[in-house]
Amino acid sequence: MSASTRERTARPRRSRTRSRNISGRPPLAVSTLKPHQYDLRPVCASLICPDCKTWVPITGIQAKRQKLVPHDTGRAGKDAAVRCQGSNRLVTVDIEFEKWQERLEDGSAETTGRRRTTVRRKPKIQPVPAVSQIAAQKQTSSNDEPSDGRPLWLLRKMEWASTESAVRETDTRRAALPDSDAPLGAPLVPLTTLHPKRPAR
Repeated sequence: MSASTRERTARPRRSRTRSRNISGRPPLAVSTLKPHQYDLRPVCASLICPDCKTWVPITGIQAKRQKLVPHDTGRAGKDAAVRCQGSNRLVTVDIEFEKWQERLEDGSAETTGRRRTTVRRKPKIQPVPAVSQIAAQKQTSSNDEPSDGRPLWLLRKMEWASTESAVRETDTRRAALPDSDAPLGAPLVPLTTLHPKRPAR
């Protein structure tokens, strides 16, 4: 990685540093954080920085003075190189390792107890029928046999018999021509078929 790239992007965080610089801010007490916000194991001692909300290694966890390593606020090699105000801040480890581990295990057990272990399947929802299916159902229901036991063809015949006289009377009146003369001023209807021709140019 070139020097220009190292200056423009965040640098990787080291687990230990030999820098003697110490931040002027008051020491950060571990007891003010929640058990899941810090890790007191010597192999990976770290905590969530209150300023940038990211995990930062604690250097000198087994020494007399512990402090946060210098770190940037963003991801290494991707975000801009902005130094966090929590760099080189002293850390006061005022909680014993056994007590922290016990609190962490109790919290994990309580969280696991609140979670449901049974898997409930989602109820099956019947899909909505299409318009063509609804029309087919209506047509099928209309073509069903009547509930009184008589066949459908007999009902159709009885319905036609009840309306046959009215239908035939209407057809007869439509076929009858009026007795009056043709309207005055109306052109005569040609009795021969006309074949018009285009005039020659």
